[in-house]
Amino acid sequence: MLCYIGGSESEGHFSLINEACSMFAHTNPLHLDVFQSVARFEAEVVAMTASLLGSKEKASGGEVCGNMTSGGTESILLAVKSSRDYMKAKKGITRPEMIIPESAHSAYDKAAQYFNIKLWRVPVNKEFQADVKAIKRHINRNTILIVGSAPGFPHGIIDPIEELGELAFRYGICLHVDLCLGGFVLPFARKLGYPIPPFDFSVKGVTSISVDVHKYGLAPKGTSVVLYRNHDIRKNQFVAVTEWSGGLYVSPTIAGSRPGGLIAGAWAAMMSLGEEGYLKNTKAIMEVSKKLQERMMELPELFIVGKPDMTIVAFGSNVVDIFEVNDIMSSKGWHLNALQRPNSLHICITLQHVSVINDFIQDLREAVQTVKANPGPIKGGLAPIYGAAGKIPDRGMVQELLVNYMDSTC
Repeated sequence: MLCYIGGSESEGHFSLINEACSMFAHTNPLHLDVFQSVARFEAEVVAMTASLLGSKEKASGGEVCGNMTSGGTESILLAVKSSRDYMKAKKGITRPEMIIPESAHSAYDKAAQYFNIKLWRVPVNKEFQADVKAIKRHINRNTILIVGSAPGFPHGIIDPIEELGELAFRYGICLHVDLCLGGFVLPFARKLGYPIPPFDFSVKGVTSISVDVHKYGLAPKGTSVVLYRNHDIRKNQFVAVTEWSGGLYVSPTIAGSRPGGLIAGAWAAMMSLGEEGYLKNTKAIMEVSKKLQERMMELPELFIVGKPDMTIVAFGSNVVDIFEVNDIMSSKGWHLNALQRPNSLHICITLQHVSVINDFIQDLREAVQTVKANPGPIKGGLAPIYGAAGKIPDRGMVQELLVNYMDSTC
């Protein structure tokens, strides 16, 4: 399960964040003149995050800017909206289209629906990376945006950002890089000597980046950052209203009122951990990720999907039903993500896993052997649902099932 926390509610980092949030729980950065300290916290979180992602490199142009948002989805939504409006002003595109690899986050589907953009979702290559040639084939006069991830959520694999950057620059379109998972790991992993390919504003062609502080940045949930190469692009994010009887109004993000306590919590997280803290954390989780992959390759019934670049390890099986393995792991208290194309599971290594990784490997080995000896779904498990969903050719029916499930939950 994705719990990006350190310490406990009564001590350590977790306790510090809770205190910072509660101190500013009443604040609202919509009113900049009233809550000036929160506005400064946001500006500093954005600047510190940008400095991790190439803003100080000459190739960035020296104008990287951005805002805090409620999470990776809002950061992606804003980047897509800004790209759409920027390309309309720059090229006169009124029937916008964007191209994403099938590994890209579902937030792009949400953005396409919200902002009336035609979405092309293209297959990944054999290494489960964005297929640059396939993306190129879909570019036309209405293309506003292409997308890469570092890494992608399903398999933890970094897309070829440099090649995508060259493509975007050549065609004069936008390139958004989803660093929601990798933004607070990859810069430090590179400093630790891991072979991390270029992924940020040092790459020519990258126009925007999303990065979650509430993941490996260890900030409170509900804190992300969206960054732009320059102010000309970022200005398209804002909504300014001049004819309202309530006065002049301008807002940078989807939300008007925002919780200042979360911004303060993010600032406190980054200031308390600092570079040394993030380097220490990254060293621990990268080593555990490497250990997990080595131990997993000892299990002949399993295969690792692609070559993970970071702390997400996806695995499937050609011998047992991996979703039945998942049900047994769930009964043991391990909450893994179920994936499709191919059917697989993934674990996202956090600090919570560092001390228990041997337990995970042992439980996984036992779960695989149990399913191998006793194939068939366990009572109350979700394996039949996952399996059926993957086999239904009518994806509209699957979509309807998902909507009805969501509609019944509240």
